Amino acid sequence: MKVLLTGGAGYVGSHAGWVLARNGHDVWVFDDLSYGHRAAAPAGRLVEGNLMDGDLLVDVMKSKGIEAVMHFAAFAYVGESVTDPGKYYQNNVVGTLSLLDAMRTAGVDKIVFSSTCATYGVPEIVPITEQEKQAPINPYGYTKLVMERVMADYAHAYGLGYAALRYFNASGAASDGSIGEDHDPETHLIPLVLDVALGKRKEILIFGDDYPTPDGTCIRDYIHVEDLADAHILALEKITPGAGLHLNLGTGAGASVQEVIQACREVTGCDIAARVVDRRPGDPPMLVADASLARKTLGWEPKFVGIKPIVESAWGWHKAHPEGYGDRGK
Repeated sequence: MKVLLTGGAGYVGSHAGWVLARNGHDVWVFDDLSYGHRAAAPAGRLVEGNLMDGDLLVDVMKSKGIEAVMHFAAFAYVGESVTDPGKYYQNNVVGTLSLLDAMRTAGVDKIVFSSTCATYGVPEIVPITEQEKQAPINPYGYTKLVMERVMADYAHAYGLGYAALRYFNASGAASDGSIGEDHDPETHLIPLVLDVALGKRKEILIFGDDYPTPDGTCIRDYIHVEDLADAHILALEKITPGAGLHLNLGTGAGASVQEVIQACREVTGCDIAARVVDRRPGDPPMLVADASLARKTLGWEPKFVGIKPIVESAWGWHKAHPEGYGDRGK
């Protein structure tokens, strides 16, 4: 298929593009490069633009013969969403509305939407199923939940076919080492720990070790970006007009902060310094997916099982690219 990836120069989007291209799909990337990287997009396939430019979106979809959209273009820093919610509602909600309306104009009726486990807030039951109450505790989570509802309404009124994929902790890097994770600022645990191994940080901070978990540190479900990308392709094949899919994407097995740090020590061979500090407000003790519905609906099965192979792929990228894509400040 001819697929447009909004935000396709970002972390998850670029890996989806890489896997789509390997599977014979015709990939185009639409990105304003505010957080993405030119080098992460397929050569000659990047259109620079903003989601608010509906005319440009329509022109790209029509001129490239786009048949479906994968929508990754969103601001995703939870803390920033609390201090600057307007930025998040403008981009994540208004920008996505602009995209959906451009799709209607261009006659494109299929979209795979990058949603998040943040729509659940603090879950009552773990592992988390899709039936868990969605009660976000920050503006970022609310923006994603709002757009899930908007797409459901567009499906009913306009025949849109969509899949809302609720990621847990995206992690790792492409298995061939060509692309990886490069955020500024970086907030994800694995690259932060690997920065200590690279000598870019003195130590890693552990925010609390008194949670009701086996080692006292928070547990999260780390899902490799290639596995996420595979799920996107399978979801695209399952979309039907006027209907939506809502699916969790995770491995169903969590790793604690201490376990992630230990895996990084084993993979890198470095003595990574860690220091326990006070808890951060709003951190749930455990977030782990029940992804059985995605497995059943899509026939999807994660290939990267356990935290160590995920860390190994990330280390391959970060060791070869200690400064990421090398385009910061440009």
